[in-house]
Amino acid sequence: MLYFENDYCEGAHPAILQKLMETNFEKVPGYGTDPYCASAKEKICAACRCPEADVTFISGGTQTNAIVIASMLHRWEGVVAAATGHVNGHEAGAIEFTGHKVMGLPHKNGKLDAATVRNFCATFYADSNHDHMVFPGMVYLSHPTEYGTLYTKAELEALHAVCQEYKMPLFVDGARLGYGLAADGTDVTLPDLAKWADVFYIGGTKVGALCGEAVVFPHGAPAHFMTMVKQQGALLAKGRLLGLQFDVLFTDGLYEKISRNAITTANALKKGLAAKGYQFFMDSPTNQLFIVFPNEQLAALEGKAKFGFWEKYDDAHTVMRIATSWATKMEEIEQLLELL
Repeated sequence: MLYFENDYCEGAHPAILQKLMETNFEKVPGYGTDPYCASAKEKICAACRCPEADVTFISGGTQTNAIVIASMLHRWEGVVAAATGHVNGHEAGAIEFTGHKVMGLPHKNGKLDAATVRNFCATFYADSNHDHMVFPGMVYLSHPTEYGTLYTKAELEALHAVCQEYKMPLFVDGARLGYGLAADGTDVTLPDLAKWADVFYIGGTKVGALCGEAVVFPHGAPAHFMTMVKQQGALLAKGRLLGLQFDVLFTDGLYEKISRNAITTANALKKGLAAKGYQFFMDSPTNQLFIVFPNEQLAALEGKAKFGFWEKYDDAHTVMRIATSWATKMEEIEQLLELL
């Protein structure tokens, strides 16, 4: 079976496992107060060129999204996101469970446009009944988006300007951030995110770690943020597990190197699929490819290759997502192309 269902099929990068073994019997403080967390935070701040940033490690993406949003919003506020945004479609209501509405807006290939957000906010405040409504209190976006598309530096700057205008923080979900930073043609860097976002996170779960995300507040975290993490069940007693992983990932450019592997293998697969005449649902510059398959071909592939269902295209075709990862081997790409 060839697995291309998602980018977290594998466990963790061998360097992380090796470091975990080497340090297994060391006795260190808990809850993220250990030397490995401190070292990882220092390296992340340096990579972001933001020495004053607050960095907190959280166990997973859903926990991160829910806690960050809940910690930054007042009880009368909601979060603005693309209708296809992860918090709107694939969090099982985790955001709403914290008491905050997700307000889905129209998008283009998964991306929010600054003009759309500005128009939404202007319309909201022009309504004399807005005190009876959920206030837009934050803008959420993911980079890459659910469709594997990327924001440009100019687009982030424009969204930041709208957020400043309406006094809303800008939150960037970076669950797949490594693949966005490594993509061909992108002009967005970690320092750019630290400049334009009020909070973002660097994904580990999908980019080489066993688990964990690194939340970065360039201008300081909300009051008692760690207490919020604890309260919502996402604070690991053995915080060393998360800190050590990010310490390894941010040593000698490992995070960038393994992220690039996903892009290289995805590009090879894209080229091979195009040569075979496959129909692309949309163009994605990152590690997620969206292909329109005839239903009978999917039936024939059952038990041989595993993809992720995306959506129904028509009665005879289905859009499937093929995802490469930090660990995908070029031999697997060649085997998949031969199979197809």
